[in-house]
Order: sequence, then structure tokens, then C-alpha cells
Amino acid sequence: MSNTTTAVDLLRRSLDRFLAKDMKGWTDLCAEDIVAEFPFAPPGSPTRIEGRPALYDYLRNYPEAIDIRSLPTLRAYCTEDPNVAIAEWSASGLVVSNGNPYDMSYATFVTFRDGLIVN
Repeated sequence: MSNTTTAVDLLRRSLDRFLAKDMKGWTDLCAEDIVAEFPFAPPGSPTRIEGRPALYDYLRNYPEAIDIRSLPTLRAYCTEDPNVAIAEWSASGLVVSNGNPYDMSYATFVTFRDGLIVN
């Protein structure tokens, strides 16, 4: 990571891709050996995904299921580790299959290596 690009900057860039429904572009921001963990995943959903191809496979159809239209809140925080950022954010949109509103709050802890998401 350069001295001018912070982990918070990289995290915000990743959320911009997410909002743009660019799942390929989002996973391109990830290292090949990324480990994505979802500790509060609902039953039947994975709690851990390893590797960029597996993560893309998991996310690629997300925009067809959930139409995220905005990120109403986003608070991103630096940590003492310059490669780690934390974000509290929310996503708002529609469930595509039934048109129901989708409003979800998230807490994201992201670790970067060489400017790419590793965890």
C-alpha cells in the first residue's frame, strides 16, 4: 500500500464496486488467497470461503438476488495496523424475487496485503 492510499480508502473503493454491482471488479480487489468469513451467516449459507475464484462464484449472481440501490450509512475506521480497516455500513435495496425491501446493517473487518483484500 502506498503512503497516500490507506486501508480505509481501499475499503471504500471496494464498497463502491459493491454498490455498482460489479462483483467481478470487487473480487479483482481481492488477493488470490483471500479468506472471507461470514460468522453470522444464516443456516445453509457458507461461513467461510477460500480463494478468489470461489468467492467470485459465491458473489457473481448477488445482484440478481438483491438489488442494492444505496449505502445509506458508512463509517470507516483506521486501526493501529495500517493494513486493517473497520466499517459500519448499511445497504438498502430490493429483494429481486419478490420486490420486498432489503435493509441490512453490516460490520466489516478487512485486512489488506499489497493493496488487496486478504481477509
